[in-house]
Amino acid sequence: MDLMTLALPQEPAGGIAGWAADLVDVMGGPGAGLAIALENLFPPLPSEVILPLTGFAAGQGVISLFSALFWTTLGSVTGAAALYWIGVLFGRERMHALWGKLPLVKASDLERTEAWFARHGTKAVFLGRMVPIFRSLISVPAGVERMRLPVFLALTTLGSLIWNSVLVMAGYWLGDQWDVVETYVGLLSKAVLVLVVAAIAVYVVVRVRSRNRPRAGAEARHRRAG
Repeated sequence: MDLMTLALPQEPAGGIAGWAADLVDVMGGPGAGLAIALENLFPPLPSEVILPLTGFAAGQGVISLFSALFWTTLGSVTGAAALYWIGVLFGRERMHALWGKLPLVKASDLERTEAWFARHGTKAVFLGRMVPIFRSLISVPAGVERMRLPVFLALTTLGSLIWNSVLVMAGYWLGDQWDVVETYVGLLSKAVLVLVVAAIAVYVVVRVRSRNRPRAGAEARHRRAG
């Protein structure tokens, strides 16, 4: 019995679920790992679909539960390591050069961000593995800041194992209701995205006001002097 036969009543044989199911059918556990590695590199691929579907496959005996957890975690670490090395290759100097061309930001902003990452980078990498969208992005600054690779890999492995285990086990226990997981995690993803957008909006407003304030003060002094 293959996974597509099992999953067909819950998900069409196309889209992300069909693609992930095909990978698991053809490659077994490594196929699930490949899907999750690609999800790390291309965040629009949703782990909230791939992981529960992999757990469902384990529950139906298509692959073992150990294989599901092992290969999806290995895939997460592989994808994160690729992004880490992109950050390393991009480098701090290029990051500063790019930052200097962006509007509404200053070099001191980036320097403060670097200082924050130096203090809290380990927590950010570990907890970031369990936050939708952010789990992919956090690997790049870790590479730019040259976090020690063994530390990065250890934190990424532990955080990924926790996140993957929750979603894989949810699919395993929910059986043919595995797709319910996508609904709840999807809501979480949207909530996180809204918070990030709101934070960026607040930052831009504060930055614009802080830039306008000295200009308004200079104009007022100029009028008084005139």
